[in-house]
Amino acid sequence: MKRLLLLRHAKSAWPDGVEDHDRPLGDRGRRDAPHMGMHMAAAGLEPDFALVSSARRTQETWALVAPAFARPCPSRTVPSIYEAAPAAILAVIHAAPDESGTLLVIGHNPGFEEVAKLLAPQGEAEALVRLKTKYPTAGLAVIAFDHERWADIAPGSGRLEAFVTPMTLA
Repeated sequence: MKRLLLLRHAKSAWPDGVEDHDRPLGDRGRRDAPHMGMHMAAAGLEPDFALVSSARRTQETWALVAPAFARPCPSRTVPSIYEAAPAAILAVIHAAPDESGTLLVIGHNPGFEEVAKLLAPQGEAEALVRLKTKYPTAGLAVIAFDHERWADIAPGSGRLEAFVTPMTLA
């Protein structure tokens, strides 16, 4: 069994003159990211491996989430996740190391919302409603698959176990 954790980056700032790729986290993002990491650790959602977009706000989100985990988690920066369509995100997931039972991917919308809906059209009813309503910053979709290899993950083959947002943790 595989478990995919799709974490949208935490809330970013919009400083003048800064390109989108280089935008940092804002104050709210710097508060929300560690809380999400603590929730993940408390809920037993510690990843074995993390794939992180190259954008500054995703890198900063990872830096604030990772310290909550009991053991270090290897990670890789993946530029192709930045502003990616669902097919590109799925390609990155397919190439993840199979020894990772729980994979964390940190990236962006609208791609993350679209790929979560594509992979997990069924699951926990309330979580599905929240996912279909909005995928806010620092939102986390937890999707389970009955597969042994990441390359076998296909549209419709996952089950949404949870959809957690900073508001649901408050």
